[in-house]
Amino acid sequence: MYTLLMSIVIGLFVGLLFINLYFRAKVMKAYGILVRNKVEFGAAHIFNRKKLEEEILPRYPQFTNEIESFIRHMRYSIRMASVLLVLITIFGGILMYFREG
Repeated sequence: MYTLLMSIVIGLFVGLLFINLYFRAKVMKAYGILVRNKVEFGAAHIFNRKKLEEEILPRYPQFTNEIESFIRHMRYSIRMASVLLVLITIFGGILMYFREG
């Protein structure tokens, strides 16, 4: 049981690392285009769709696809990392319980 749980935790950690690298590449590609063209927006725009549509997209209509891609990848990477961290924590706690017993 201990070996199985340890394998699951290691697998989840490797998955977290892979997702981090994958989305970092995706985010950095879109981010590079936005920086080269001096498109600026804050974290509030990433998490508030209405604010993004009212303030940023009208200002940079030619970069709508890049902005949408950047925000989509940022949100998805944060969501996936959060889920994996919760799973790692849960399985780590279970692992600690079985280790003591």
